[in-house]
Amino acid sequence: MNADTNKVAIVTGASQGIGAAIAERLAADGFTVVANYASSAAEAEALVTKIEAAGGRAIPEQADISDPAAVARMFYAAQAAFGGMDVLVNNAGIMKLASLAESDDALFDSQVAINLKGVFNTLREAAKRLREGGRIISLSSSVVGLTPATYGGYAATEAGVEAMTHVQTKELRGRNITVNAVAPGPTATALFLNGKPQAVIDNLAKADPLERLGQPEVIAGAVSFLPGPNGAWINGQVLRANGGII
Repeated sequence: MNADTNKVAIVTGASQGIGAAIAERLAADGFTVVANYASSAAEAEALVTKIEAAGGRAIPEQADISDPAAVARMFYAAQAAFGGMDVLVNNAGIMKLASLAESDDALFDSQVAINLKGVFNTLREAAKRLREGGRIISLSSSVVGLTPATYGGYAATEAGVEAMTHVQTKELRGRNITVNAVAPGPTATALFLNGKPQAVIDNLAKADPLERLGQPEVIAGAVSFLPGPNGAWINGQVLRANGGII
C-alpha cells in the first residue's frame, strides 16, 4: 500500500472490465475509491464489497458522465463524503464500429456524448475541485495511432481525449496537478470481445510482438503508476500500454 493513504480517487465506468480492475488496484494502493457507474448498480455494489473485503475503502456512485449535472453531483457527493478529491480516472467509454460510410448519426453521436463530452464534463469538474497535487488520468486507445478501418468515430473521440489531456496540462500550471492519458491496445474485456469472430480476436492477439491480448489488471498496473509516488514527474503524456502493437 502506498504511503499516500486518505487520498480519494474517482474512477468512471468502474463496474466492470478495465474500470473495475483500476478501482481494485487503486484501493489496494491505499486510495479511497469512488466507483462510478451509469446503470450497472449490482456490479458496482459487488465491486465495492470485494474491495472492502480485501481491506480497502470504496463507495459506489451513479452518474451518466454524458450528463453535466450528474457529473457535478458526483463530484459534490465525493467531496461531501470525504472532504476532497485527489485523483480522477476517466475510464468510462463505449465502442461502436462501422465504416464512416455506414455510420449513422446515432452511432457517432452516442460515442461523442460519452467518450468525448463525458470526459470533458469530468475534466471540467476536476479542474475546479481536485486538491493541489492531484492526478488526472484519462483512458484513450491505441487505435488513435493504429487507425484501423471501421474505428473512425471511436478513434476520433479518443484523439479528442488526448488533445484535451495536453491542453489541460498547461491550464493547471502552478497547482502541481498532473494530467496524462493511458492508451490500451487490444484488451480482453467485454467491450473489446463482444461481436468479434474468434478468428478476428486471434489475429489481434498475435498482432503485437508479445503475441497476446492485454488483460485488465495489466492496464490497471500502468494506470496505478501515474497517481503513485513514482509518477509525479510524468505530465502531459500518453502512455501506450499495448504490448508494442504500435
